[in-house]
Amino acid sequence: MTRYTQAALTAVLLAGPGLLTGLGQTPRKYLEKPLVSHIYTADPSAHVFNGRIYIYPSHDIDAGVKEDDKGSHFAMRDYHVLSMDKIGGKVTDHGVALDLKDIPWAGRQLWAPDAAYKNGTYYLYFPVKDKQDVFRMGVATSKSPTGPFKAEPQPIAGSYSIDPAVFTDTDGKSYMYFGGIWGGQLQKWASGQYDANGSETDLGKPDQPALSAKVARLSADMLRFDEAARDVQILDEAGAPILAGDHNRRFFEGGWLHKFGGKYYFSYSTGDTHLLAYAVGDSPYGPFTYKGVIMNPVTGWTTHHSIVEIQGKWYIFYHDVELSGKTHLRNVKVTELKRKPDGSIETINP
Repeated sequence: MTRYTQAALTAVLLAGPGLLTGLGQTPRKYLEKPLVSHIYTADPSAHVFNGRIYIYPSHDIDAGVKEDDKGSHFAMRDYHVLSMDKIGGKVTDHGVALDLKDIPWAGRQLWAPDAAYKNGTYYLYFPVKDKQDVFRMGVATSKSPTGPFKAEPQPIAGSYSIDPAVFTDTDGKSYMYFGGIWGGQLQKWASGQYDANGSETDLGKPDQPALSAKVARLSADMLRFDEAARDVQILDEAGAPILAGDHNRRFFEGGWLHKFGGKYYFSYSTGDTHLLAYAVGDSPYGPFTYKGVIMNPVTGWTTHHSIVEIQGKWYIFYHDVELSGKTHLRNVKVTELKRKPDGSIETINP
């Protein structure tokens, strides 16, 4: 394969449909259409509350920030909540649910959120850089699933990095999964303390176990951690930890947990290889054994998802860049998630 061909294929993978036409190819066909097109949305966390589907995405904007490996160009400033009564139904944008300026401790970059409900209150969890430019996890509350949400005055103690995902088990206990390397800063916490001069990517040790996502059980009031965060260990089929150099299988960001058939499915993005992968375990803490790929690469650099059961079927919410062709201006989508009789997930070509 020539260098030109490799470069062209990489460009096709990471760019939008316009570049395909420019290469003399027919425009890429997409599996699904964007749920909304009047704003750019990404990182969709979907939930069913009171029989209605609510989606908590990032709200992408073009802030004019130069692109870099730290994700500085992802300069989002608020959250909108979307909802619909059924898959394929009309999508309602409920407007701004939380704004950066209303978070007392926040500095910049409102990245991928998640939501939860317990005891009459809705919780919006979000990562944002504090005024020292360190990502922390915040929480805001509302009596409505669409907000507006009021942020707590301080970040969650013991929280750091990005991509919160909250799972409530059948026993009522709730857990937050979080973390992301590169711009998500997880590698800067490898010692247990934040290292401002730490690596901008990973630990640079490809033959060592990969950095892990984190999990912590939440308090009964859902506002704090009830314990110190611990590693979400992902193992290979032989029971050994996935290595940092295994970029097709190692955790990068965007963790999500769902339960099916008594098993816990931890799914995540592999980042620079642009896959959504999954691993299965017997406990919400893991360990989780790698099982395969849920979704092949989308157009655009990032891939981020949620998985939810709706009226007896399972769906995956995800994003790509069909509308803009720009990696920081994304659009959310949804498609059915199908399983084989043994519970394994069929790979989706988006």
